[in-house]
Amino acid sequence: MPPHLRCVRALHRFTRECLNVAETNCKIVAHQKFLYYLTIILRCFRCAKVCLSQYLWVASSALNEYIYLFYARNINCLSTFLLPRVAYCHSKYFTMPKIGTHDGSFHCDEVFAIFLLKSLPEYNNYEIVRSRDKDVLSLCDIVVDVGGEYNHAAMKYDHHQRDFAHTMNTLGVMNFHTKLSSAGLIYAHFGKNVISSLLGLQHDSIIDVLFKKVYQTFVESIDAIDNGIAQFDGKPRYYLGGTLSSRISMLNPAWNEDTVNVHERFMMAIKLVDKEFNELLTYLHKSWLPARSHIINAVTHRYDVDKSGQIFCLEGGGMPWKDHFFLIEEQFHLKNDDIIYVIYEDNVNAQWRVQAIPVNERQPFENRLPLPEAWRGLRDAELTKVADIPGCIFVHPSGFIGGNKSMQGVIEMARKSLSLAGKYKN
Repeated sequence: MPPHLRCVRALHRFTRECLNVAETNCKIVAHQKFLYYLTIILRCFRCAKVCLSQYLWVASSALNEYIYLFYARNINCLSTFLLPRVAYCHSKYFTMPKIGTHDGSFHCDEVFAIFLLKSLPEYNNYEIVRSRDKDVLSLCDIVVDVGGEYNHAAMKYDHHQRDFAHTMNTLGVMNFHTKLSSAGLIYAHFGKNVISSLLGLQHDSIIDVLFKKVYQTFVESIDAIDNGIAQFDGKPRYYLGGTLSSRISMLNPAWNEDTVNVHERFMMAIKLVDKEFNELLTYLHKSWLPARSHIINAVTHRYDVDKSGQIFCLEGGGMPWKDHFFLIEEQFHLKNDDIIYVIYEDNVNAQWRVQAIPVNERQPFENRLPLPEAWRGLRDAELTKVADIPGCIFVHPSGFIGGNKSMQGVIEMARKSLSLAGKYKN
C-alpha cells in the first residue's frame, strides 16, 4: 500500500470525529487545536489525492482489478466526501470570530474579561478558544490573559510580561494605582460601553460615576488578587475566603476528580460573574446612585439639625450614605472634624439612630468619635440614667451606633458625646 494512502487512512478516524462534532454544534469543543489540525488534514488530503492519482496512472498496468478498485474508491472518497467536509469546516472556523485565552486552570480575571467582551453586541457571538499554543492564538481576533503582549490596537490584553506595570492611572483612565490584570485592562477599554449597553443608558455623567464605582467595589480587587497584591500591610487578623476570585477558583476541576468537562466549568464561571456583576450594577443604578442627591441635601442643611453643623440627618434608614458622604465631603472641602455624626429614623422599629462617621471610606471600622465609653453596652433605663438623656434605648459595645425613641433624643446623644470629648463647635 502506498505511504500516502496509509496516511489518509490513519487520518480518517480523527477527522471523522472532529467533523462530526464541528458539524453538530459548530463550536470548538473537540480539540483546542482543531483549527490547526484542520489545516494539516486539508493539506494532507489534497496531497494524498494527487499522489494516489499519479500512482494509479503509472502503476495501473501492474495492478489487478481488485486492488485498482480499492485505490479508486479511496480517491473517490477523498473527492466526494471527506475533502468537501474538511474544506467546509476549515472555512467555517477560520471565518468565525474568536476570543482566545489560556487553557488549564482558569482565574477570575480572564473569566471577567471575557464576560465583559461578550456582554457587548459586537462580541457576543465570538467563540471562546482556550489554549497556550501560539498557532491557535494567532487565529483569534481578541486575546486576553495570555500571549505576553498588551496592545489595544491589536486587541491583545496580557499582563504577565515582565515590564508590564500599567494601572488605571498610567492609562489615564482613573486615579487608581493597583496593577491591572486582564480584568482591569478589558474594563479600562470597554467598561463604559458595557455599562451603557447593560443599563441602556446614554448619559455620560451617570456612566462616568458608575464606571468609577464599579471598578472600586468590584474590579480592583480582582486585579489585586490576580497580581498578588495584599489588601493592607501587616498580618491580617482573619482570613477572607469568600471573594469572587476564590469562588471562581473553586470551579476548577479538583485534583481527585476523574472526568470533568473543563469547558462547562469555565462557562459556569462566566455565569457566576454575570450574575454578580449585574446584581451590583442594578443596585448601584437603582439604589446607590439615587441616594446621592439626598445626601447632598442633608449635608447642605445640617445646620438646621444643630448649630454646630457636626450632625446631619438622613430622611430614612437603609439609605447607602457612606460612599456618597466621603465624596461630597471632598467636593465641599470639609475637614475631617466638620461632621462627626449622622442621625436617621429606623422605620421598622419606629426609633431613631445616631451613628459615628468612619474616619474615611478605607477605614470603615474606625470612627471619628465613638459614643462615650460609659454608655457602651448599656440599654434602656440604665443607659437613660447614665447618659442623663430621656428615651435612650441602647449603645453598641463598640460605640459606633446608639438608639433613642425620638429624633431630639439622638440629637442630644450626639451633642453630649461631642461635649464630653471637648469637640463640640459652638
